[in-house]
Amino acid sequence: MTRRTPSSQRLYASAQHQGGFFTTRQARQAGFGDNVHSYHVRSGNWIREQRGVYRLAQFPLAARPDLMIWQLWSRNRQDQPQGVFSHTTALTLHELSDAMPAKLHMTVPPGFQRMAATPEGLGLHRARLTARDVETIDGVRVTAPLRTLIDVIVEGELAPEIQAQAVDEALRRGLVRRRQIEDVKVSTRARQRINKILKQVPDGQSTPIRNGRGATDRPRNTPARTVSPRRR
Repeated sequence: MTRRTPSSQRLYASAQHQGGFFTTRQARQAGFGDNVHSYHVRSGNWIREQRGVYRLAQFPLAARPDLMIWQLWSRNRQDQPQGVFSHTTALTLHELSDAMPAKLHMTVPPGFQRMAATPEGLGLHRARLTARDVETIDGVRVTAPLRTLIDVIVEGELAPEIQAQAVDEALRRGLVRRRQIEDVKVSTRARQRINKILKQVPDGQSTPIRNGRGATDRPRNTPARTVSPRRR
């Protein structure tokens, strides 16, 4: 924004917590009427990323801008994001695997609906997540390590040796405890898959995270394949 008007300041306050991105509703709430949105795009103040999602042109671009775009894509009618990055995407964000998933994976509530079709590069899973299942990494919501490991094992998309490596890494870094994995309540079939993977992981004591920082403030560079959103 070229002028620091009250409206631009309010919009910046909303966008700064979202990597410079904001929604149409947030622009309205900041004081920008619908009739001036096109003007700000033409003037180079805003960049239209997809329908209803913009970015402040002068805001530093994050390492993974696609994650915030898709998080905002998942918003409901109250403009609240519903999606949580999960499965292989969350595994990579937690730095528990070097696997490069073909899609970004996101878990949404069972009743989640969008008028437009789900993009090809985005895989949706439907489940009810608790507060304990979710944490934040670089401003986007991600399933916690324990939930991520269980989802990956039950889904079975990755090779068993990669699943075992991810569990071993999480245990060694102290992100989860073996007992937590053993005690999680799942179906009989899921329990069989989990136990099979645990047999491949050494039953030793986990070591704490060396750098002493939590998962929410470790820098993430290029953890997963970027999915380019369609601009409408």
